[in-house]
Amino acid sequence: MKAIVQYAYGSTDSLQLRDVERPVPRDDEVLVEVRAAGVDPSVWHLMTGRPYIARLSPELGLRRPAHVVRGWDAAGRVAAVGEKVTGFKPGDEVFGQCDGSFAEYARARPEQLAAMPTGLSFEQAAALPVSGITALQALDLARPAPGRRVLVIGASGGVGTFAVQLAAHYGAEVTGVCGPGAADLVGSLGATDVIDYTREDITARAVRYDLVVDAAGNRSLSRLRRVLAPRGTVVFVGGEDGGPVLGGLDRWVRGLVLSVFVGQRLRPVFAHTRQPDLLRLKALAETAAIVPVIDRTYPLDDAVAAVRHLESGHPRGKLVITV
Repeated sequence: MKAIVQYAYGSTDSLQLRDVERPVPRDDEVLVEVRAAGVDPSVWHLMTGRPYIARLSPELGLRRPAHVVRGWDAAGRVAAVGEKVTGFKPGDEVFGQCDGSFAEYARARPEQLAAMPTGLSFEQAAALPVSGITALQALDLARPAPGRRVLVIGASGGVGTFAVQLAAHYGAEVTGVCGPGAADLVGSLGATDVIDYTREDITARAVRYDLVVDAAGNRSLSRLRRVLAPRGTVVFVGGEDGGPVLGGLDRWVRGLVLSVFVGQRLRPVFAHTRQPDLLRLKALAETAAIVPVIDRTYPLDDAVAAVRHLESGHPRGKLVITV
């Protein structure tokens, strides 16, 4: 079986396409024949082992990667099921989170899989799980009512494109923050206003937002609070520019502490792939309330290039690897 593997933390140069043994599912696992796999920032964290504090997690490993095959998002067909699995059978088309999805086959827990959304391709379904669930759970922390103002920072990224669509679906007035050239995309997703962060600071306007979804992770708490309504909520998604040791965790902690003393809430989202949320995404996708945005696709043989593009570029929507 072909898979993208990594045996030591480092740059994209440490990723290689190799032949490895086909995984065998445990009694409570599903083996998925992967047809497509999404690429998201968590892959970069797994690749580099940063922030360093995350290496205390069993998902990363302290001195070297705990899992040598990269990738989480997946869509494909069930190849085999363990003896204790009852919800799936070989041949079922599924999407969700797998252990090492940059491969021809990957293991998954049944509670982190769901039936594929009707009408979606494998590539579209593979773009949904991690980013879609992160956006879904972020907005669950402060579900916007119709007419409320929502600011999505990083609106053209994987999480941001879903957050814009979800907020608009809930009836909010959405403003998206993105880079040059992405305004038309963000507007097409439901944003009624778009800010190009290279031309305008988000604090330049007098508008105050009821909810701010910060999917870019690099603005100070003071700047975020200046655009937030007195009883509004900021939801932190990631923290890519927070430094090698703590990442954005220090900002999360400071936000939680500050929330005790002010009327505004500053909350991180700890997204976790669960079947009920996958089924919510499935229903939203089947009614076109959300549509996966795919920047480009790469064959498995060229998966390292996909990770490099994620690392050095600004993808609009998701990158997807086809198998």
